[in-house]
Amino acid sequence: MSADPAPTARYPVTAEPLRPLVLSGTRLLPVSLLRVYTCGITPYDVTHVGHASTFVWADLLCSVARAAGARTHLVRNVTDVDDVLTAAAHRAGRHYDELAVVQEFQFDRDMTALGVARPDDGPHARAHVPAVVRLTAALLDADAAYVHESEQGSYVYFRGAGVPALARLDEPTALALSREYGDQDHVPGRASDFDVALWRPSADDQPAWPSPWGWGRPGWHAECAAMAVASLGHAIDVLVGGCDLAFPHHAYQQAMVEAATGTAPFARAVLHVGEVQLGGHKMAKSSGNLTLVSDLLERFPGPVLRLGLLDRPVADSWECDDAVFEAAGARLDQLVAAAGPPSERVGSEAARADVLAALLDGLDVPRAVEEALEAGPDAAAFLLDVLRLTR
Repeated sequence: MSADPAPTARYPVTAEPLRPLVLSGTRLLPVSLLRVYTCGITPYDVTHVGHASTFVWADLLCSVARAAGARTHLVRNVTDVDDVLTAAAHRAGRHYDELAVVQEFQFDRDMTALGVARPDDGPHARAHVPAVVRLTAALLDADAAYVHESEQGSYVYFRGAGVPALARLDEPTALALSREYGDQDHVPGRASDFDVALWRPSADDQPAWPSPWGWGRPGWHAECAAMAVASLGHAIDVLVGGCDLAFPHHAYQQAMVEAATGTAPFARAVLHVGEVQLGGHKMAKSSGNLTLVSDLLERFPGPVLRLGLLDRPVADSWECDDAVFEAAGARLDQLVAAAGPPSERVGSEAARADVLAALLDGLDVPRAVEEALEAGPDAAAFLLDVLRLTR
């Protein structure tokens, strides 16, 4: 996917050396590119607010890094090979890749409305099956995986018995989370309940590709691991996703890459975005408990929705209701009024620097907003620019 040019900040902050972005205590001061991988959509029934929250935060991460003087490279994948997508396509009477293309178009339209820039790369799982095959072969060579022959065909499993401990989870908790994401379904012949499929045989009605282990399809965690390595190399700076992806998805993704490449850590920092809830429960496609961005856009402008997603600590869970976006609209009006016309801006580098310092400290948007409102027109205009709330 070709990338849009990176937005150019209207207000260069300083000619001083690059200052670090700090995420969960990790200082990110890239010598070269800030390499960011965001776990993207499985393209069916998109786009709900939970999706949008993750991608808006990833977009802000790159905007803040650029404002501080860094160069960024954002990769956001599309998981268009997945059993839930295949099942949704069957229910709709469509081929899986046809449904995926239509849903991805709608997703891109929603991201544009929210001011989210296109990623520098947008790898698709179906175009990276050979990369999964290479990753699987590397894991077998490292004895981090094994083959199980079944009546259906050959499975290749990643040895995952140690992954819950690496994720600092006890086994019952890890098993419950693993079951929630389907890692305990249709997995015959494993040595451990925490071994996950890198490659699986496909039934006649499922997508299939050739491999050294017969016709089949890749596992979800292996797809993301392979796409990340193919796009950004053996290590990255920031891995981004919803907090619900911490385990099993991100834990296995990192474990697979590290076992295959010998490079650790795979990700220098992880940005886990807080859970979006509706009626006190997690917003999710699988349960149908969701609010679509397209529905909210009928009631609120895109910049208001964007600020509503950002004006809180990034890891906080929150309840999605109209009151959140009504408050965001009032907050945005305050910032626009504080910025005033360009003729009133005096180019105060110090005021802008205070706003940027708040954003560099864990992407603290609420503090940055308060700093901007107190500092006056130049700082407010700068914050509107970095938050990408101006059109």
